[in-house]
Amino acid sequence: MRMRVSFDLDEVLFVNPKTHKTEPPLKFPLNKIFRERLRYGAPDLINRLQQLGFDVWVYTSSYRTEKYIRTLFRLYGIKFNGVVNAQRHLKEVQKNNKTIFPQKVPSKYRISLHIDDETVICSSGRTYGFEAYQLDAQDDDWEEKIIERAEKIRRKQILQRKLEN
Repeated sequence: MRMRVSFDLDEVLFVNPKTHKTEPPLKFPLNKIFRERLRYGAPDLINRLQQLGFDVWVYTSSYRTEKYIRTLFRLYGIKFNGVVNAQRHLKEVQKNNKTIFPQKVPSKYRISLHIDDETVICSSGRTYGFEAYQLDAQDDDWEEKIIERAEKIRRKQILQRKLEN
């Protein structure tokens, strides 16, 4: 089974061009429909992760539709393996549980590494069985750091499987 990596949208893939380097905006009129600005390097990173054999997902607490998310990223040459938005999370994770779960529980979708800007989500990883990488500020080396982290987790999982057999 391929290891899954997920990204949050707001402040991770979608960033403010005043505080972060961004990909060029989409051409008119698409830039009027899709106003979000993509963090510089995101298309290359996501495509590289997929070439390295990872499934790449979006896991967001936003109410943007799956169609909107997939269409926007397709315009940048990205095709996600899966998308979890707020509606899907509430329907499939929270359901009718009396226990209130965090806004994101990537392990429910067999996601091994989740990239997020929120400390509370990243710190809940141990409790809910996923690894997290916290990314918020501008970081020119973010692509390499995430690939390195994903590869490290994948090696650890392979070793664990070998030990279990």
